Amino acid sequence: MPDPSPHVTDLGPLDATVELLRELVRAACVNDGQELSGQEVRAVRVLQRFFAEAIESGRVETQVFEAAPGRASLIVRVRGSDPAAPALGLLGHLDVVPANPERWNRDPFGADLIDGEVWGRGTVDMLYLTAVFAAVVREVALAPAPPRGDLLLLAVADEEAGGEYGLKWLLREHPGAFRVTEALSESGGMRLGAHVAIDIAEKGSAGRRLVVRGTPGHASIPYGAKSAAVLAAEVLQRLARVEPSIELGELWRPFVEARIEDPALRERLLDPVRLDAALPELGGIAGYAHAVSRVTISPTVLRSGKAHNVIPDEAHIDLDIRTLPGVTDEHIDLLLIEMLGDLAGGVEIQHLKGWFATASPADNPLFAAVCDAITATDGSPVVPIMAAGGSDARLFRMLGIPAYGFGLLSEGWSYERYRERIHAHDERIDVRSVELTLEAARRVVAARIG
Repeated sequence: MPDPSPHVTDLGPLDATVELLRELVRAACVNDGQELSGQEVRAVRVLQRFFAEAIESGRVETQVFEAAPGRASLIVRVRGSDPAAPALGLLGHLDVVPANPERWNRDPFGADLIDGEVWGRGTVDMLYLTAVFAAVVREVALAPAPPRGDLLLLAVADEEAGGEYGLKWLLREHPGAFRVTEALSESGGMRLGAHVAIDIAEKGSAGRRLVVRGTPGHASIPYGAKSAAVLAAEVLQRLARVEPSIELGELWRPFVEARIEDPALRERLLDPVRLDAALPELGGIAGYAHAVSRVTISPTVLRSGKAHNVIPDEAHIDLDIRTLPGVTDEHIDLLLIEMLGDLAGGVEIQHLKGWFATASPADNPLFAAVCDAITATDGSPVVPIMAAGGSDARLFRMLGIPAYGFGLLSEGWSYERYRERIHAHDERIDVRSVELTLEAARRVVAARIG
């Protein structure tokens, strides 16, 4: 298939952004969690071609960093005229999760443009936004006058696997390579009723491994043995019967008021005692409402035994635990002990990798600029929400740098539809959403560093 990127300068801004998105999809930077997967260097080359004119004219500074062979991230900086002005980072990732072509109606890496939609793995998460960010940075770079503040494109590797070869690695190994005072990234633009949702916070991760020990024996003579597999089953039953308590934070009410029109249902959702009974009435958004109103504990991996004729003396249960702001590791360990009850004495709790929940303030100038830009572009008010999952934005928040989700999806992109498209078969994004997001991003950049 011919490469359209050398001719991208012949296209209008929207068409150029869409073609860049298609090229990023075709780069097929599939990250399965292994060190040498991803190969984001392919997407970096796509972006370098996109910025060729700005690079050759000296309008931008670029740096490529490789955490491992092929695991490349690209930093593009437009220098501002005022060192005291904000330095705005537009954070996009280049990797995508795997796709099973047999379950798709089109080639997941073909980037077909059909009926106003670009098909392909990563179009929603988050290559459309990475393309928009790149397009805005290029426009600012090629403008007659420099911006007031620095504008940076941070196109990073490995977000889908936690950032060990991407932003986390960059911040650890090259902390002086770029400086931003505020950032925009993914997880925004979904419709909640008449509102557009923008993530200003996200839950934390506090993974645990429960080690359950028993008494081994020969499987042909089970009397006197105590199978760790059976004990693990009892532990799982206990965890399924006891749920963490509901905790409604400051973002809960804005979410409910934006999404729920029925006053009676709204009142029930605002009452911790009646909330769970009302969840089934929320349809496709019930899962999100459940997740952000409590700590969630999901058993994901169970291991026990090595031979079919040996009663195992040890079992491991891995738990994916997502935490709310303010919840510490000590809170999680005490919560598990309480949930396990009389089984707790026979269970060792080991800590897996994780991070605390993070949040940026809603009274920040960047968030105000996002709200103003979306309303000016689309006429919609904004509602701040918490993400149930994680993103690279948390790494900036941990450093005290405010970071917000961004996007402006077209009408019809409810939160439910957004969740259904991410990591799904037949993932695709409509050109209208790219257009709206591009216009809103221009407004934010103009407000903050123009």
